[in-house]
Amino acid sequence: MKTQLTLIATLMFMVFITAQTNSCACCTENHSEFDFWIGTWEVTNPNGSKAGENVIEKTQGNCMLQENWTSATPGFTGTSSNFYNSKTNQWEQLWIDSSGNALHLKGKKVGNQMILRTSDEKNAEGKNYYHQITWTDNEDGSVRQLWETITEGAQTVIAFDGLYKKVE
Repeated sequence: MKTQLTLIATLMFMVFITAQTNSCACCTENHSEFDFWIGTWEVTNPNGSKAGENVIEKTQGNCMLQENWTSATPGFTGTSSNFYNSKTNQWEQLWIDSSGNALHLKGKKVGNQMILRTSDEKNAEGKNYYHQITWTDNEDGSVRQLWETITEGAQTVIAFDGLYKKVE
């Protein structure tokens, strides 16, 4: 009887360990919504000139997209961590670049677009503004990234408009 109990306990422990090592907390549909951005990319400006190169990889057990940007402008780089926050049911991005700029964006996927934005801030004139970045998953496999700065009572400013094409 003691041997049977030991055997049962051992088997239960092995099942528990196997379940723990095979589980993927971030292998959900929500966590894969931004997977269209994964890859090694050459990025061009609207006029066709090279804007830079970008590598986006899934890391941390499929829980995060890690971006590593190298601009065509020498010496300018940036990185972002992108993740689906299950507590708030939205995507978040933390961007930091080599010039010391940082953005924290939040949002959701709508159709074939990931739309993230910063919280509202006030400019020198006391007007509210925010940054919004939209990634569009194009039918041809390319991705368009449009970064807009939207200010209350003013015309929207395009900070960046890049077309991503995968490097073979």
